[in-house]
Amino acid sequence: MSASDSKAEVLTIAEAGESVRKTSSVFQQYVQPCLAELFGTSLFVFVGCSSVIGSDAVTPPALAHGLALVVLITVFGPVSGGHFNPAVSLSVCLCGGLKPALLGLYVVAQMLGGMVGAGMTKVLFSEMLYSAAHGAAFSTEGDKLGPATMAEMILTMFLCTVVCMAAVNKSTRSSLAPLCIGLTVTTGIFAGARLSGGCMNPARAFGPAVAAKYWAHHWVYWAGPVCGSLLSAGLIRLLFGDQKTRIVLR
Repeated sequence: MSASDSKAEVLTIAEAGESVRKTSSVFQQYVQPCLAELFGTSLFVFVGCSSVIGSDAVTPPALAHGLALVVLITVFGPVSGGHFNPAVSLSVCLCGGLKPALLGLYVVAQMLGGMVGAGMTKVLFSEMLYSAAHGAAFSTEGDKLGPATMAEMILTMFLCTVVCMAAVNKSTRSSLAPLCIGLTVTTGIFAGARLSGGCMNPARAFGPAVAAKYWAHHWVYWAGPVCGSLLSAGLIRLLFGDQKTRIVLR
């Protein structure tokens, strides 16, 4: 083999290795996190819906949602951050904890996950139980739209603030973040059950709404959480974030 042939072979091997590394990098940076968000959201919504259908009490759904998040965030947090919630992803992105290029992909994955989780619930429960609970879709009475939207905003602000301070903000990060986030969701459901149901998550509202075709006042579960997410990001960027996160008074 001539020297030129040998150099060509080395270059070919190097190019092949570089191509493999680029493919692996794209998978780990974009594909794998989105798959984790889709899978995790599916399980979260399935557990949440299953705990609501056939139950009139607040405690089982509150504990089921919170405990499911503790487990899922612990497992998938190192892969994707363990958001499973478009409002959380928005707040984390605005606080510098998520690449803007991933925000749209995360939201799509979470919405698909919500539909998958709600679909699994619909398959497993009897038609009578499922219909009686509207597939665990969220709704509120027409005369309570204002309070329900405010409740969703405040509770989502609470949740997003805990997520960003416990998992994103460098000076306040904690290894107990999954437990803190899960307990926040449980607390939010207890607090908001009578007003809005304590959703705090557009994907959790959207999936069952699609499966059950139940859209009564569905906009509340987008407007409230999105406003709460924006408010949380503003507070952290202006007041509570570390020197790197704050945009004023650095």
